[in-house]
Amino acid sequence: MAAICVFCASSTTLEQRWLDLAAQTGRHLAERGHTLVSGGGRVGMMGTVTEGARAAGGHTLGIIPQYLVDLEVADEASDELIVTGDMADRKNVMIDRSDAFITLPGGLGTLDELFEVWTTATLDVHRKPLILLDPDGFYDGLLHWLGTLTDQKFVRPAAMDLLLVARTVPEAVDLIEKTLAAGPRPPSGAASGTASPAEQ
Repeated sequence: MAAICVFCASSTTLEQRWLDLAAQTGRHLAERGHTLVSGGGRVGMMGTVTEGARAAGGHTLGIIPQYLVDLEVADEASDELIVTGDMADRKNVMIDRSDAFITLPGGLGTLDELFEVWTTATLDVHRKPLILLDPDGFYDGLLHWLGTLTDQKFVRPAAMDLLLVARTVPEAVDLIEKTLAAGPRPPSGAASGTASPAEQ
């Protein structure tokens, strides 16, 4: 089974539908035998996704920087809680400890994490599946903008191919399981037909 990292918001002012989506994601990962890797917080969608996983008997791994622990938002109930020195270290550990990534709707922090794992994937730092879970068009504007970057040759099509879009939680997990079962993807340079990184 895989260790799947979920990026999502930690805001405490979100609509209930986003919390429900996070809970469903955590629960579904656990029911299919996967470990949940999260940002180690106990608030917002981040807290709810881990609660959903634990409620279904899943194993949870939280990765959180020390200053957030100091703010008393750490998910102390995690089966394993790794405390890092800063946000950059947190992302590095997330990449190292995860086999795949799902990005739920979120704000600046979520987008930062998405683009970190995506950019490092284009540079072949890792070759792990990246799933954007977009149940109701939340990310349509972002995807349209990324399409314009591709049209203007700021982003290679091979880089866009690394980001898989799912509309439901089961579809997202299906994509991960299918991609992992197929084995490591070829280097980005081979995928783009050049020896250069997929991102310009």
